[in-house]
Amino acid sequence: MYPQKFFIALLPPPEVQTSIHQIKEYFAEHYGSRKAFNSPPHITLQAPFELSSPRQLTVLTDGLRIFVMEREKIAIALRNFAAFPPKVIYVDVVQSPGLMSLQSDLAQLMTHQHGITERHYRSFCPHMTVAFRDLTPAAFHQAWPEFQHKPLAVDFTAQQVTLLRHDGQRWQIHQEYPLGQPAPTP
Repeated sequence: MYPQKFFIALLPPPEVQTSIHQIKEYFAEHYGSRKAFNSPPHITLQAPFELSSPRQLTVLTDGLRIFVMEREKIAIALRNFAAFPPKVIYVDVVQSPGLMSLQSDLAQLMTHQHGITERHYRSFCPHMTVAFRDLTPAAFHQAWPEFQHKPLAVDFTAQQVTLLRHDGQRWQIHQEYPLGQPAPTP
């Protein structure tokens, strides 16, 4: 059963998941890209990592529970589309201070308390992937002009941090950690 793969993300509410799922369906039908269906629509906070024992999982889940208790719910703004050429198209997520702080603090927690570091040493670019991996370069070059200037504006409040586990075929929700209440307005 172990090692097991996990990652940590923010999942949008069901109505936003439905909208993003429809965009993924469009990419599957028109451009043959289906790999994005292997996980629910999400904003990755911690890239996939492996845990080698149930004890490591217990320590992680306890740590995440404590971590999120001190965190406020986060306003998320999805704005238009962007890309990592030549294989990834995504819904762009505005880099708000609350989101950037959450990810940075989580990365520190994962590194210092769990020994898990980001595999890619690039800065955090929040996004929701709608086509990747099996989007061929030719399909990317057809799809990107269609989505490059396509407007999209969706706002929601992230209510929880989610730990996802890979079941061997797709990513499943393992546990959700409710974020604390929003800070009172002055």
